[in-house]
Amino acid sequence: MPSNHQPQSGVQTTQVLGACPHDCPDTCSMLTTVVDGVATKVQGNPAHPHTDGVLCTKVSRYTERTYHPERLLHPLKRVGPKGAGQFERVSWDEALTDIASRLTAIAQRSPNAAQAILPYSYAGTMGLVQGESISARFFHRLGASLLDRTICASAGAEGLTQTLGGKVGMRVEFFAESKLILIWGSNSIASNLHFWRYAQVAKRHGAKLICIDPRKSETADKCHEHIALLPGTDSALALAMMHELITHDWLDHDYLAQHTLGWDLLRERALQWTPERAAQVCGITPEQIRALARDYGASVATQAPTAIRMNYGLQRVRGGGNAVRLIASLPALIGAWRHRAGGVLLSSSSQFPIDRAALERPDLLGQQTPRTINMSTIGDDLLRPASPEFGPAIEALIVYNSNPLAVAPESAKVAQGFAREDLFTVVLEHFQTDTADYADYLLPATTQLEHWDVHMSYGHTDALLNRPAIAPLGEAKPNTQIFRELAQHMGFTDPCFTDTDEALCRMAYGQAIDFEVLLKAGFATVHTPEAPFAQGHFPTPSGKCEFYSARLAALGLDGLPDHVPNYEAANTSASYPLAMISPPARNFLNSSFVNVKSLRDIEGEPLLEMHPADADARGLQNGDVVRVFNGRGSYRCKLHITQRARTGVVHGMGIWWRKLGLDGKNVNEVTSQNLTDLGRAPTFYDCLVEVAHGGQGQA
Repeated sequence: MPSNHQPQSGVQTTQVLGACPHDCPDTCSMLTTVVDGVATKVQGNPAHPHTDGVLCTKVSRYTERTYHPERLLHPLKRVGPKGAGQFERVSWDEALTDIASRLTAIAQRSPNAAQAILPYSYAGTMGLVQGESISARFFHRLGASLLDRTICASAGAEGLTQTLGGKVGMRVEFFAESKLILIWGSNSIASNLHFWRYAQVAKRHGAKLICIDPRKSETADKCHEHIALLPGTDSALALAMMHELITHDWLDHDYLAQHTLGWDLLRERALQWTPERAAQVCGITPEQIRALARDYGASVATQAPTAIRMNYGLQRVRGGGNAVRLIASLPALIGAWRHRAGGVLLSSSSQFPIDRAALERPDLLGQQTPRTINMSTIGDDLLRPASPEFGPAIEALIVYNSNPLAVAPESAKVAQGFAREDLFTVVLEHFQTDTADYADYLLPATTQLEHWDVHMSYGHTDALLNRPAIAPLGEAKPNTQIFRELAQHMGFTDPCFTDTDEALCRMAYGQAIDFEVLLKAGFATVHTPEAPFAQGHFPTPSGKCEFYSARLAALGLDGLPDHVPNYEAANTSASYPLAMISPPARNFLNSSFVNVKSLRDIEGEPLLEMHPADADARGLQNGDVVRVFNGRGSYRCKLHITQRARTGVVHGMGIWWRKLGLDGKNVNEVTSQNLTDLGRAPTFYDCLVEVAHGGQGQA
């Protein structure tokens, strides 16, 4: 393997500055060692304070991914049935000529016919250039349907925006100075390693760490306390905390009076949520709630900085947007924002001065007003016929930076849609994923080591640059180049399709960030106040922390946040009595890295975690093959009986490729296409199931 290649005398060895492209708040700065044109090692950049020389286990194996023996290196055309994964090699010109011909034939059928073409992409790379730049320009120019990119974070983003005014919060490095840290809905050791390092500094200096999560994660193991609430009940817990803060007068009245909007209304609602009421909803004890509120409210008297690190797991339920609104409201009650080590952080991405209009060129739409299709309902949407409400049926799908067959909910419907013989599908990929098996054309894309890109972060406030470390392998091309050439084959002569990747990198931040600093150091800090809301000045319409949102009220929604029960709340179904969440396996990132053998060997095989009492009640033994099922479908996997699961909740560890499952399916066979209260997001963790021996039970 190239990663074992050792430098010898007479060979050329260089180190190239780059950035991790994956969907993680850490956005690490990387150094790639290159020996005679071969990448031999990827490591964290010690000069970048947030990375501090450390990469996660996944990305430290990046050379194994780049030089993987199953890497796609040539354009391929389907020759077998859809889903069979049978292809033959073709030239780039043959592939792009045929793709352009097929898309043109659809687009020219009538004035709005291009809406029958849909892009499907997400965060296979978080890069601003290889993500949505030339690709967005291409689809805007074409007049294709727009994609509502909701599958990960849009409920939480909307909740945060309605409360704080944007995806803003405290700076991650100041968690090291906090005296109480609530880690809410996050397995930080696995999914936010560099935040966890700051939390450990705080812990060594006497901070108390409390983990709030249905699963007893690796992070919960290392915290002082773990509160294992039922999925989808975070909002009830937050309201009961407010109840206790109010009744014990653990409040910063001055901050509430000066810097919040709607306090009297929120106060009235919170007083309805006694610890006893919330405990019954959350499946925990009233005393756990009282103790949590007591710890949180103590800072009003002690002035000790208190912080909350939310992550996106908690918003993948029906009431996810409201839950984030309530949790994001808590710091204002106790004046936590007065301290640079106090407040809340879910995402920092609104703090980056990105010129998306310059990158994506929505002006290319001209007078066209395409419909928008939600990526989270792709299973239903691919099966919808043409109608006045929906518009034309989807006839062509171009997939890049995503693997919808594995990651989209209710995957039986997704597979049924992709299997349509009249659906023309193009997939840009590194590997032959589940989705790639259904492609009519499979186009080889470069990895992060082979192209230019520029990055923001949603966990810190540094912009990063990625330089190509090696030449593209085989005939692989960057996403940008594939869409440039496809635009040329379509006859699009707009000058914007000739912008180079380096020019796009320079364009992304305009004059807001010195590109020469990025070139030299690999990163540049976006300067923000140390305590951004100490004097209010929230980026909301009122300039205050908005407990009451007039914007939501104008839409006919509740202006106040509230507890919104799950569609499939725990203990509400005799047929499907177990609540299921599907957190990522520690060594995977969504469906990325599943085919990296060293990482898959660590994970072993698809697992369902279950509490011993629930297993005993079903006569199940550790290691049994079990069937997980509900009215939407079923999948089979191995059972792991463990105290990481609380009673009544099981964990379908994800996200495995379907083709690697015991029966060609994965956990999303049983998740639903229901959407969240705010943000139109999926409800992956709002899912009831039953579990039986592998051959038992009927869906």
